[in-house]
Amino acid sequence: MLMPDDLATALQPVDAMFSEIDDLLPDLIALRHDLHAHPELAFAEHRTAELVAQALRQLGLEVHAGIGGTGVVGVLRHGSGSGSVALRADMDALPMQEQSGLAYASLNPGVHHGCGHDGHTSMLLGAARHLARTRRFSGTIYFVFQPAEEGRGGARAMVADGLFERFPCDAVYALHNWPDLPIGHAQTRPGPIMAAADRFDIVVRGRGGHAAQPQHSPDAILAASQLVLLLNTIVARRIDPGESAVLSVTRIEGGQSHNVLPAEVMITGTVRSFDLATQDLIEAALRATAQGVALATATEIEVSYIRYYPATINSEAEAAHALFAAAAAGLKATVAPRPAFTSEDFSFMLQARPGAYLWLGQGPAEPGASHSRPLHHPGYDFNDAVLPLGIRWFAAVAELALAGAS
Repeated sequence: MLMPDDLATALQPVDAMFSEIDDLLPDLIALRHDLHAHPELAFAEHRTAELVAQALRQLGLEVHAGIGGTGVVGVLRHGSGSGSVALRADMDALPMQEQSGLAYASLNPGVHHGCGHDGHTSMLLGAARHLARTRRFSGTIYFVFQPAEEGRGGARAMVADGLFERFPCDAVYALHNWPDLPIGHAQTRPGPIMAAADRFDIVVRGRGGHAAQPQHSPDAILAASQLVLLLNTIVARRIDPGESAVLSVTRIEGGQSHNVLPAEVMITGTVRSFDLATQDLIEAALRATAQGVALATATEIEVSYIRYYPATINSEAEAAHALFAAAAAGLKATVAPRPAFTSEDFSFMLQARPGAYLWLGQGPAEPGASHSRPLHHPGYDFNDAVLPLGIRWFAAVAELALAGAS
């Protein structure tokens, strides 16, 4: 792996690659629009995975499909180097109705590429095309196309299916388009970059009864209301102010009539944190608070607490390399001042291998442009102007990591 002192030497071949990428863009934009029009949900990315596999085979890569469900890995080897690097893109879409009005809007009702994974897939395919053609590296590059990032843990499934035993890379890298950053900017940081994501589902049970006779039935709605208020004090009063965490109640449901006390009320929410000890403390406090409210209100309270994504933790050397590659690729690369409270299942890959996750700016090219809309918005669209920047970064990560491999 090259170090910052080698930047001047490294920039010469990386600069040369920029013009070679331009002729790839028309086909990649057409591919990206096709993927956008045909979005597929988690573990159902059959059409997308087949398109990816076909594109990799046409490049002469060794292709492995069906990893962790619908995952695809392409293998590119060149030279005598023993080093290896993995580059990852996610393929799935969101279960939401698109409202963009685009000519290439989703043809699948209730499914929308509202997070830009169509762009990520297209960028990594573009990097594969470029690297297969130029071969300015010595070693092995694994192109990892992952299913089911949106809440279903496709990265965990690929790791459990032997991803890194079959493709034993030295480090793994990924990016995400980031509407909050301007085009041409990139950020990451050592340590936490994205939060752990937990989900809680709470059922508060009374007995139900007539609203005019509350003395005959424990009031599930009153108990749930007290519980919601107390849950919102956990971070403020149980967690060290120097730590970062969020607890949000996102749904409360119960009752069907104005004059009936319901027997059950359901509460749902999420917890985001970056530190395992903080995560443990919040879960314990949530359970204890529920028990206390149950005792005080004569209700029964059942808690389900699921830790579905761990925090995304960049290793220090690889985070530095990600920024080094971004600068070499012509991006304005800076250290992110703080992590985001959104979550990412790339965390499972980073638990298994050193690596780093980068935010690639895709902020609006002009006021009111559709791609200025936030991630997971029904009108969101990936900004095609970012395609060559992502290709450059993926290629620079691999070329610089494997430039001195032997």
